[in-house]
Amino acid sequence: MIVIPMAGLSSRFFNAGYVLPKYMLDAHGQTLFAHAVNSFSLYFDTHFFLFIVRDLYDTEYFVQKECNKLGIKNYQIIVLYNNTNGQADTVRLGLKAANILNQSIAIFNIDTFRPGFIFPDFIENCDGYLEVFKGQGDNWSFVKAIDNSQRVIETAEKKPISNLCSTGLYYFKSSDNFMCAFEKESKKDSSELCNGEIYVAPMYNDLIKNNKDIRYHLIHDNEVIFCGVPEEYENFKK
Repeated sequence: MIVIPMAGLSSRFFNAGYVLPKYMLDAHGQTLFAHAVNSFSLYFDTHFFLFIVRDLYDTEYFVQKECNKLGIKNYQIIVLYNNTNGQADTVRLGLKAANILNQSIAIFNIDTFRPGFIFPDFIENCDGYLEVFKGQGDNWSFVKAIDNSQRVIETAEKKPISNLCSTGLYYFKSSDNFMCAFEKESKKDSSELCNGEIYVAPMYNDLIKNNKDIRYHLIHDNEVIFCGVPEEYENFKK
């Protein structure tokens, strides 16, 4: 199952003067929604897609229209009526509302594009993985791994523990593992959380402590396109 959380309020775009949420903006003849979801075009016929949206801007109808245009065979739209406590909370609420139990889930951002995405060969042999590229800065989720190995030993949010930066794609072999890890993360004091929100990446630390096989999949930075802020969007249009 591919899960696309879309409950963010696009505040940086509205503050910059845009009049639509970022996923509805156009670039090269398609919406940013289409660019992001087309990352998984190889799986439109085989995988179930879960979109988690807010009750704003007629987004439910927009997503339905876009999915039909893209030719996604099986999908569900969950509508949330309140703000969430971050991306992980959005996913939790969506899984709960859709009654998703013990299924593999791949979580991806609606403002990131991965043309020609293919799941890695090792996916059946691990409990979860994060897709990463080698980068700089501190505005990412980060992965620390055993030398010369794909085995992850620590994850962090906005804290550069290595140069392995997440593209925003997170895989959990079991949605039950995701829910258990979320429950433990949500019990932390807000001072222990990044910006007081519950992010997905740090949740892997609980799975690692429980001897789950968590890995990373390294791609080149030219294989991913980010459109999370207005400057990135304008550069993409050019």
